Amino acid sequence: MRTARLTSPTPTSTGPGAAGGADPVLLVAHGSRDPRGAEATRALARAVSAARPGTPVYASWLDHTEPGPTEVLRALAAAGHDRAVLVPLLLTAAYHHRVDIPAAVAAAAHAGSSLAVRVTDVLGPANGTVDPALLAGLRRRLGEATPGRFDALVLAAAGTRDARARGSVGRVAEALGAEFGVPCRVSYASAAPPSTGLAVSRLRAAGARRVAVSAYFLAPGLFHDAVTEAARAAGAVAVAAPLTDAPELADLVLRRVDDRSARPLVALAV
Repeated sequence: MRTARLTSPTPTSTGPGAAGGADPVLLVAHGSRDPRGAEATRALARAVSAARPGTPVYASWLDHTEPGPTEVLRALAAAGHDRAVLVPLLLTAAYHHRVDIPAAVAAAAHAGSSLAVRVTDVLGPANGTVDPALLAGLRRRLGEATPGRFDALVLAAAGTRDARARGSVGRVAEALGAEFGVPCRVSYASAAPPSTGLAVSRLRAAGARRVAVSAYFLAPGLFHDAVTEAARAAGAVAVAAPLTDAPELADLVLRRVDDRSARPLVALAV
């Protein structure tokens, strides 16, 4: 069995550390071949760690980047921890949340000491509710894009074939539009229509003069690059950056950590 060597986002930490103190928090991102994605996850882990001193925070990825969550959970158990909190860095509760995360946790099972893993809700809407911290992070990034006055918005997301997940994106768009008092339409970079360019064009054809695009992405990458190019070609006045390590996103992660109603502790033998 290969055991991950853990490095906490805090600059002075070089390993998993001994058990005791606050339960370690494991952030699990989707992963990307684009190195900017991994760096964004590490930056968020550092922001969460800084927001809650004394809590060990680790980053992991389901694909493309190491370590994976299974390796980190095994290493935490080997270091003597008996509990951990896993936060899926996902904006919708689609396939990765329903299948990949549970599979990664289950794969950590082995003979020996036990580790109790609490899996939180995703960062997107939970139980139909859009967390104010998520909206605040989107507002921050949109303000940083300096669109000036705008009369319509597009919420650009990565895309999914899961109808329930698309519905949750729609709830975020509805809430964001209400925040600014303008119509807000959803677009997707893949897997579902409409594209961002088409969504911007439709709003402009309907009479909007200044359309801004809010990025429903956790990290930069090819999808966000494509969204930016298409939006500008369609006449958008500004395209926001991904959420990455926005203070509001770090706050949202900690909200999920503190919410013990999401899922019960899952006991694993590791």
